[in-house]
Amino acid sequence: MQFIYILTVVSVILSFLVDSKKTKRAFKIGVKKLWKITPPFVSIIVAISIVLYLIPNDLIVRYLGGTKSYLSILMALTIGSVTVMPGPVVYPLCKILLSQGVSYSVIAAFSTSLMMVGVVTFPVESAYFGKKFAFLRNAISLIMAFIVAIVFAFVSGWL
Repeated sequence: MQFIYILTVVSVILSFLVDSKKTKRAFKIGVKKLWKITPPFVSIIVAISIVLYLIPNDLIVRYLGGTKSYLSILMALTIGSVTVMPGPVVYPLCKILLSQGVSYSVIAAFSTSLMMVGVVTFPVESAYFGKKFAFLRNAISLIMAFIVAIVFAFVSGWL
């Protein structure tokens, strides 16, 4: 992880040396975007924390990973496919689920389908790109999310 930080700092310094105006402008844009995403990010984290506090841990583990089965993966794929959540919120949520005992393969299924499959956004996507394209993209994304989960299941040793 330290390597990424060092690489980032070196890249910013090089960018600043090459074109300081562009680098300053990029920082301003980045700070504005960060400031814009902070309120929804914090509110979603708070909402998720409240929901996870109210839902018993054994219920979460029972449906999303207590038995390490294909059913857990399918449940995670389904929940991820119909949930709309900004990308930066997904990873902290997955960390919380991991701490609740959910397996890596189920988290992989959930996060991948959450980021790639859009059941809720399907009407908008089909209006812009056509129903055939939207359906095909979502179907392929769902298959890919399942494959990712299965790969994680093999790597983690429960398949």
